[in-house]
Amino acid sequence: MSSNANVDSNTASAQALLANDTLPWHRKVTYGFTDMSGNLLYCIISSYMLYFFTNVFGLSVGTAGVLLLIGRIFDAIGAPVMGILVDHTHSKYGKSRPWFLWMSLPFAVFVWLLFTTPALSGTMKVLYAGVMYILADLSYTAMSTPITSVLPNLTSSTDGRMQANSIRLVLGNVGNFFAVTFIIPFAGLLGGGNDQKGWSLAVGIYSIVAFILLIVAFLDMREKNIENEKVITIKESLKATKGNWPWVLIVVANLAYWTAFIVRNSSMPYYFQYNMSSKTLISFFNGFTIIQVIGMASVPFFVKFMHKWGTTVFFLLMTMVGQAWIGFAGSNVTSALIGWCVACIGSGSACTMFFAMVGDTVDFGEWKTGVRANGFLTAIGASFCIQMGSGFGSFIASMILKGFGFNAANKVQSAGSLSGISFTFVWVPIIIYAISLVLMIVYRKWERHEPVVKADLAERNAKAAQDAKAAQA
Repeated sequence: MSSNANVDSNTASAQALLANDTLPWHRKVTYGFTDMSGNLLYCIISSYMLYFFTNVFGLSVGTAGVLLLIGRIFDAIGAPVMGILVDHTHSKYGKSRPWFLWMSLPFAVFVWLLFTTPALSGTMKVLYAGVMYILADLSYTAMSTPITSVLPNLTSSTDGRMQANSIRLVLGNVGNFFAVTFIIPFAGLLGGGNDQKGWSLAVGIYSIVAFILLIVAFLDMREKNIENEKVITIKESLKATKGNWPWVLIVVANLAYWTAFIVRNSSMPYYFQYNMSSKTLISFFNGFTIIQVIGMASVPFFVKFMHKWGTTVFFLLMTMVGQAWIGFAGSNVTSALIGWCVACIGSGSACTMFFAMVGDTVDFGEWKTGVRANGFLTAIGASFCIQMGSGFGSFIASMILKGFGFNAANKVQSAGSLSGISFTFVWVPIIIYAISLVLMIVYRKWERHEPVVKADLAERNAKAAQDAKAAQA
C-alpha cells in the first residue's frame, strides 16, 4: 500500500512539474536573439562566402572550394568538442548560457576579419583567407552549440520548447533577411566602388549589432535545475548515443538538409548574376526569404495535426517543389520568384523542425542510458550538421562549377558553365533533400514513443527530488 502511495505521489509530482514548467514570453524572445545574432553574420558566410572569395577577395573557384571544405572539416570536428565542453561546464549561470558571454566578442571580430581583405598576395593571401575562415567558423560553433543545448534546460515542456524554437527561428530569419538582402548593396554604398573596403565596413557594422544581441540574450536567459546538473565525462557523453536511434536519424537527415541548403545558397549568386544576367536580382530574391517566417510561425499548428515527422516531410516536399518550379521557370522572373518563395517557406520551416527534434533526442538518450548529454548530442545534431553540411555543400557547388568551366574572370560565361550553374542551383539540392525526407519517414516510429519517455523521465525526476528531500529530513 505504501509502495503504491509513493508511486502515486511521484506520478502526481511529475505531472505537477510538467504543468508548472513554463517559459516567459520575454525569455522566448531573447532566446531568439541568439539565432538572430548568429544568422546576421553566419548567413553572410553561408550565402556569400564562395562568391566573396572568387569575386571580391580574388581567389579561383577551385581554391575557394577547397578552403571551404577544409575549414568545415575543422569546424565539424570542433562541434562535438564544443558539445563536450558544454557538458563539462559548471557555473552559476549554467552549462550553456555562459558561452554566449564568452564567445560573443570573438565571434563578431573573427567574422569581420574574414570579410576584410588585407594587402596580401599569393600564398599569404590564401593562408589569411583559410585561417580567418576557420577561426570565424570555430567561434560560430562555440556560440551556436549552446543555442540548441540550452533549450532543454530552459523548460521541460514540449510545447514550450516548440514555441521557443519557433520564435528563435523566426527571429533568426530576421537576421538572415538583413544579412542576405542588404549586405551587397550596403557594401556597395560604403565602398563607393571599392568592393573590398565596402564589405569590410558593412560586415563590421553587422558584427557590432550581433555582439549586442548576444549580450542581451545572455543577461535575460535562465537555465533551470542547474544545481542538480552534474559534470559528465567524455565516456558518458558517448554513452548517451548508444541505442539512440532517433538521434542518429536526426543527425543524418539534418546533415543532408544543410548540404542541400548550402549547395543552393552558394550557387544562387552565380545563377542570378550570370544565368539571369542581373546582379541586382541576388539581393531582390534574397529579400523574399523573409517570407519563410510564415511557415516557421505556423510550425506549432502543423505539428498538432501532422506530428513532427509529418510536418518535416511536408515542408521538405514543399522545398523540392519550389526548387523544381524555379528550374521550369527559366528566364521568367515572376515565375521563378514564386518558386523561390515556396522553396524558402519549405526549407525554413523544415530547419525549425530539426532544431526542435534534436532537443527531444536528449530526453531519449537520458531515458535509454541514464545520461543527459545536452551539449554533446545537440552539438552533433545541430552545429556539426550545419558545419559539415556547409562544407560538403560549398565543396560540391564549387567542384560542379569548376567541372563545367566556370571562371570568375569571365564577365560572360560559356554555355557549359551556365548549365553547370543552373544544375547546381536547382536540381542538386532536390536530390539531397530527398535523402532527408526518406529518413524523416523512418523517424515516425520513434516519435510515437516520446510520450512514454517524457512520462518516465518526469516520474524519475520527481522520485529523485522526493528522495533528496527525505535524505535531508
